[in-house]
Amino acid sequence: MKLLVLNGPNLNLLGLREPDIYGKRSYADLERFLRDCAGEIGAELEVFQSNHEGVLVDKIQAAYGVFDGIVINPAAYTHTSVALLDAVKGVGIPTVEVHLSDPDTREDFRHISYVRLACLKTVKGLGFESYRQALLFLAAYLRERENKA
Repeated sequence: MKLLVLNGPNLNLLGLREPDIYGKRSYADLERFLRDCAGEIGAELEVFQSNHEGVLVDKIQAAYGVFDGIVINPAAYTHTSVALLDAVKGVGIPTVEVHLSDPDTREDFRHISYVRLACLKTVKGLGFESYRQALLFLAAYLRERENKA
């Protein structure tokens, strides 16, 4: 099973940016955490971060035929990007949306998620654990789908 974790803008600043909201651990800590999670579920994992919407769209498109599933934290693009929504819909790869914080408890504009419309599930508000739960869900979903085939 090959999984892609995509992280949007400013996640590279984890540990520096608003640590009271996003935590004190760094992006490097998140990458290590994700690799440990992948080991737990026996998945191959690629982790990618970009501050540029088009680069994220390109990465989603390039995932077609390569990855079995995607976990995406679109970050600020959650609330603005129809392009990311269309890319996820376009490739048809099972996708789970993830957020470190709970956008629904924050500013009103953060309650909108375009990409969620193309996702199987959203996991939010659990810090790094949001990613673990998303990976576990996605792995179970993919295994169940494979067993039905």
